[in-house]
Amino acid sequence: MAGSERLICTSGEVQEGGDGVRFPLRTAFGDETGFVVRYRGEVRAYINRCAHVPVELDWQPGKFFDDSGLYLICATHGALYDPVGGHCLAGPCRGGRLPRLDVIERDGHIYLLEKTA
Repeated sequence: MAGSERLICTSGEVQEGGDGVRFPLRTAFGDETGFVVRYRGEVRAYINRCAHVPVELDWQPGKFFDDSGLYLICATHGALYDPVGGHCLAGPCRGGRLPRLDVIERDGHIYLLEKTA
């Protein structure tokens, strides 16, 4: 299975524990939104869909972290997610997880790794 890379943003747009960057995404469920954040120096990307009910997490565009900058939070349900693996740590979706997306950071840019048949 081959793949391609799609530019999401520049590396400077994603600061440690700060705002994330949203981007359009086509999934098996149709058109959705993905997001990328930086946590512990690494970029992480997920589909912007709560594991409890399929609503977007951010309360304002790019606002994915809680006030501490340690957890991703669903603005609708208050569910807390681990930024490293997307696992739900607290809230109504405990045991669920955010669908992870593969990304790479290279030469000052962040790319989505898209799989093609």
